[in-house]
Amino acid sequence: MAAAMAANGTFASPSADATSYVQAFNYDANGLLYRLLDGASFWNVATSLFLLAVVYDQVKYIMNKGKIAGPAFKFPFTGPFLESMNPKMSEYMAKWASGPLSCVSVFHKFVVIASTRDMARKAFNSPRFLKPCVVDAAYKILGEKNWVFLDGKDHVDYRKGLNNLFTRRALECYLPRMEEVYDDYYTRFLEKSKEANFMPVPWMHEFRELMCAVSCRTFVGYYISDSAMKKIADDYYLITAALELVNFPVIIPYTKAWYGKKCADMVLEEFTKCAAKSKIRMAAGGEIVCIMDAWIKEMLQSAKYLEKVESGASVDPSEKPNQVIREFSNFEIAQTVFTFLFASQDATSSAATWLFQIMADRPEVLDKVRDENIAARNGDRNVPLSMNLLESLPYTRAVVKETLRYRPPVIMVPYMAKKEFPISESYTIPKGAMVIPTLYPALHDPEAYPNPDSFEPDRWISGNADKQVKNWLVFGTGSHVCLGQHYAVYNLMAMLGIASMYLDWKHKPTPQSEDIKVFATIFPEDDCHLVFTKKT
Repeated sequence: MAAAMAANGTFASPSADATSYVQAFNYDANGLLYRLLDGASFWNVATSLFLLAVVYDQVKYIMNKGKIAGPAFKFPFTGPFLESMNPKMSEYMAKWASGPLSCVSVFHKFVVIASTRDMARKAFNSPRFLKPCVVDAAYKILGEKNWVFLDGKDHVDYRKGLNNLFTRRALECYLPRMEEVYDDYYTRFLEKSKEANFMPVPWMHEFRELMCAVSCRTFVGYYISDSAMKKIADDYYLITAALELVNFPVIIPYTKAWYGKKCADMVLEEFTKCAAKSKIRMAAGGEIVCIMDAWIKEMLQSAKYLEKVESGASVDPSEKPNQVIREFSNFEIAQTVFTFLFASQDATSSAATWLFQIMADRPEVLDKVRDENIAARNGDRNVPLSMNLLESLPYTRAVVKETLRYRPPVIMVPYMAKKEFPISESYTIPKGAMVIPTLYPALHDPEAYPNPDSFEPDRWISGNADKQVKNWLVFGTGSHVCLGQHYAVYNLMAMLGIASMYLDWKHKPTPQSEDIKVFATIFPEDDCHLVFTKKT
């Protein structure tokens, strides 16, 4: 004890003696720790942290990848971001051919691609593991509370309230608006060709505007002005660009996402005004002329029924609506109708562009469509559209379905793994990964569709194409199958049938005419050069 006191020289503890503290923690100038810290600088530390982050990024990617096809290593942090900014159809096809499952990683997103029919169907039909997914900016553009982001029972219940908007009876109500738009725009097509001295010019943008006008008139009727509709048609591509799979994850001024958000806000503002007008007109007993009217009419009928039930009055079972729904605010209605536009605009624009190009390149097919449509009207081209008429056009239907198979507008649909998903015996998709079932390979499967790269509408009449239900993934499958799939087919049949009776058109092939441009959906690389003349 005395020796210890002598060595310390005091009863004070080292922690209370500043001199002793320095001595106790004095570094050995020859020690490793001293040399490391003495030579450290901001750039040394930053470089070390960067290298650690690169290693972590690679290790995480390799662990997520497992044994499925994909790059052996990931370009640090960004992955193939720059290449993805200008996607090529050939690159997609190479990825699909690399294996039933393949992967890529862009920024923080690990993406698994399900390429085969069976893998794609398993993804579509696994709501317990997957939910529909869009890019990060979509929540700000479409609205975080939008019904498309609902999952499970919430989604099923909401969807039930929308099913009646796309029944055969409902579609019959929308046909007059549809026909009015086609008559108007086909007159414009003739005028534009005349202004171009009947020289072929790119027509893809015109088809985008046409299909936007058809959608707006079908969804919100004449509650929206022509000028507002034109503005939406002109600017809607900004929304499409903002919602591409590969994009900046946050909205920064003057980026694609920023311009897309501004356009979306404009559309929602217009549709909100339309909802207010529709409510007034439907409450006054107006006739249903658009999807918005039909939905609001159901709200009013449900409210009347519930009020009667709550009052204790006797209610006949026949008075109960098919689906009792709550009243939605004008903005909620606008958001939902906006998702219909979001789902239809790019897909129908793509289908319309390919339909007109394919028909021009195959005049014998167009002649059959024309003859069928005139015959169904007993020679009177002025007979208005009706569901009975459309259902009496098997060849026109076959041409539309073959176009959707041959050039499917949507080639992939993004989902997100809610939890680990054992998609196969040998691979489990990690939680949080983006999962993309692809549609194109199933629709070009030679076992289901012989000569899949050939346009053959007769396969839907004399062949067995209609029986290939597992391969028919144009509109998806499962709980999130496209709500308006029948509307889409009948709409395209009406578009083509009317055009065939009143118009002739020629296509000027270019070296890029059959090349596929990917812009959310697919289009001819050269934007489809056409010239229109009046059918005599």
